[in-house]
Formats: sequence, structure tokens, C-alpha cells
Amino acid sequence: MYAVDTNVLVRLFTGDDAAQAKRAAALFKKEPIFVPKTVLLETEWVLRRLYRLERATVVSSFRKLGGLENVEFEQPLVVAQALQWCEDGLDFADALHLASSHSAHRFATFDEHMKKNAPTALKAVVRLL
Repeated sequence: MYAVDTNVLVRLFTGDDAAQAKRAAALFKKEPIFVPKTVLLETEWVLRRLYRLERATVVSSFRKLGGLENVEFEQPLVVAQALQWCEDGLDFADALHLASSHSAHRFATFDEHMKKNAPTALKAVVRLL
């Protein structure tokens, strides 16, 4: 099994470097792949901020990637929940932080945007300091 870095996913999704994109695609075609949550987090940031991809495009790309038979996400249920909350309006980073904190009863933040955009079921969990 290969774990992949952010730059491998970025090449795979954008094809901005044809040679590297070809090597990334070849790896995904022949090997089992593990994707850490931190790599997803960084990839989402790079794709939105640097490549200006829409949130829906990034979420869809992650869902397709996670649906590949040979791809395993770290904590797939947490990632799936984060992707859903991202579709519901949370930033992916905030959604992943919240989904990863499922054993806590409260989530403290100074981020008013996070509190405002939290799904209704999470509004009682997210507390502004």
C-alpha cells in the first residue's frame, strides 16, 4: 500500500504537470492507496485557494476518489461526515475538525463564521469563546 502526499492528489485532480499527473494516475491504477486526513485537508485548501476550484467540485472529486476500490481514507466515516457538512456550508477544514472531535461534547472556537454555518444539529456543540 502507498500513502500519498498532497502534491500527488493535486497532480491527479488538476493535471497541471502532465508528466507527474501521468505517474500519479499510473500509481492509482496499479496500487492500493491510503490517503491521510491531513493530506485531504491540505489538498482541499490548495485546490480552492490556489487553483480556485469550487467547493462542490472539490467535494465531488474527494467522493469519487474515496469510492475507488483501491483507495482507503484515514477514518472514512469521519471524512464522509466532513464532506457532508462541507456540502451543507461549513468550510472543509472546520467540518473535518468537528467530525474528528466526535468524542467531545463541545467545540470551542473564536470563529463566528464556523458557528454561523454549522448545521443545525451542531449549533449547540460549537461554542464561541
